Amino acid sequence: MDRLKKIIKKVEMHMTASQIMVTGFALVIFLGGVLLSLPVCNADGKWLNFIDALFTACSAVCVTGLVTIVPAAQFTMLGKVILLLLIQLGGLGIVACTMAVFLILRRQITVRSRVIIQESYNLNTMSGLVVMLKYVLKGTFLVEGIGAFFYAFQFVPEYGFFRGVWYSVFHSVSAFCNAGIDILGETSLQQYQANPLVNIVTMGLIIVSGLGFIVWQDVTRTVKRIISREYTVGRALQKMRLHTKLTLCMTLVLVFGGALAFFIMEYKNPHTLGEMSVAEKWMASMFQSVTTRTAGFFTVPQGAFWEESKLLSCMLMFIGGSPGGTAGGIKTTTVMILLLNCWSVLKGTPDTECFRRKIPYYTVRTAFSVTLVSFLVMMLGTMLILLFEPLRFMDVLYESASAVGTVGLSTGITPRLCAASKLVLIGLMYMGRLGPVTLVLLFASKIGKNKNGRTLPEERVMVG
Repeated sequence: MDRLKKIIKKVEMHMTASQIMVTGFALVIFLGGVLLSLPVCNADGKWLNFIDALFTACSAVCVTGLVTIVPAAQFTMLGKVILLLLIQLGGLGIVACTMAVFLILRRQITVRSRVIIQESYNLNTMSGLVVMLKYVLKGTFLVEGIGAFFYAFQFVPEYGFFRGVWYSVFHSVSAFCNAGIDILGETSLQQYQANPLVNIVTMGLIIVSGLGFIVWQDVTRTVKRIISREYTVGRALQKMRLHTKLTLCMTLVLVFGGALAFFIMEYKNPHTLGEMSVAEKWMASMFQSVTTRTAGFFTVPQGAFWEESKLLSCMLMFIGGSPGGTAGGIKTTTVMILLLNCWSVLKGTPDTECFRRKIPYYTVRTAFSVTLVSFLVMMLGTMLILLFEPLRFMDVLYESASAVGTVGLSTGITPRLCAASKLVLIGLMYMGRLGPVTLVLLFASKIGKNKNGRTLPEERVMVG
């Protein structure tokens, strides 16, 4: 045992923070796949096909929600508990969960561990990392507890006390972690299509977790300043971080803009919103707009959408949520930076600016890199699946966008895919959770350093 610890410690010392995160996720996914394939975890008492078990484990750890089986019917209680643990582990992140154990055991968190936490949450500084980690853990369990409490008003009367509480906890964790995996049946939340309580609680959990923990901290600080009258409302809002302002602005635009677009495009579709009342149409449209922020739950059958609505869903899924939270996608701030950069080019200004702040050049360059690499990965996955399957392009693109954005929405083709296509989606979910750029730079040791320490001559290239 001591020898094994020494080997692990030696390997850890020679691995970068990114390599530790990538390896950690891969190991947990593989272990989860093994556990979910065991007879004791499956309702029929037989071994689950390992590809399907691995797919489900990857979907849970990467908080995606795509499934090739029906979790409610496939797994025993033990299997569902393991599935819930994988979702929680994936939502918080392997690093955060490991460090949480250290905190519980009152073990010291080393400088190296602090660097890993910093990279895990994409923070600019190492100051206050342990405080931040405690805030993340307390905030997560508090919000999940609140969600479960309100879900219980629906599930306890419907399923009985113990089963209702279990359903409340499972779906609260799944919604908060943006996993979108349910244990209700094959139709997700369709049976609660007109239920305001389930809709509002689910949307609330998705939006709150999708904002990111850094935004939570900043908003909390701002509210305290206003309540204590330390600052006026205007001054307090002005003191908020640029990251928070960009996140909140883009979130509002995407959620309400997406809802309006779905309402208009699907208004007369008899298979989606057509037969609903106006109020129900608005609620379903809002839910669809919110769930594409990488949640995966649905109240309207995704395969019944018209093509333009599917394309809009693909765009929203590709964007996803915000950095530092449980959501996937290229992130709201990335898109906002790209739009601001385009606006600066159109205005003829040399810098990318917003709210009287200049956005650093390297941040703009990273935003372009993340977007381009994610788009190329999504299109490559789409082409590979089309190579293996005789399916329509839009349905396959929908599946690929859902996997890369770690959303989990599906037009219904996932269970019918061959093993090769499932492996492609596993790869897309894995890359989507970790970030394509992280994987590209995984083995880079001297990022941003010129080998010769010299500046090369500049030469212009025509664009546009």
